[in-house]
Amino acid sequence: MLLLECYMVNQRTLYMYGFYDRNGKRCTVVKEIDKTFTVDKAPLHILEDSIKCIGYDLKGAMASAKWILGNIHMPPVMINPIQSTCLFPDKSAKNADTIWFNPAHIVLTTSYKKKTYIEFTDGTTLIIHCTISAFNTKLQNAMQLRNITTEMGKNPKSMSMILDPSRRKPKKRKK
Repeated sequence: MLLLECYMVNQRTLYMYGFYDRNGKRCTVVKEIDKTFTVDKAPLHILEDSIKCIGYDLKGAMASAKWILGNIHMPPVMINPIQSTCLFPDKSAKNADTIWFNPAHIVLTTSYKKKTYIEFTDGTTLIIHCTISAFNTKLQNAMQLRNITTEMGKNPKSMSMILDPSRRKPKKRKK
């Protein structure tokens, strides 16, 4: 398998996950539309490098996601708002076996023996240890972050309506 020294998450990225090589070094397997390869960096380092290219950092991207979506657990991360590239984790980013998915390439999710079967745009599939409801919630959050961020970039005036908490929640009616 091809080994790269560095990698930038892009629109062709389907998913990526970490593993330890034979020397105990944290590396990443990246699946793109037409190829799979290994990167000689941990997944969080790849995310950090990819986000730094557009002028901010992973911590800021996670804080922004929580600000936009509400204080959710395991938020998705907007990698590149210009390309509408977003990734979300299947579990806490602190776990060694976390898989980072690009919602733009997920075609179908189905339940399979209390796990989730995922089909991607390139026809490949993956089964993960996560319930369908938990996975679909994370997928929906990522798609929502992607859509809101893209809309804010196209129409900055919409930002106040989208992000104003008083406009998000329906007002209680007096009886």
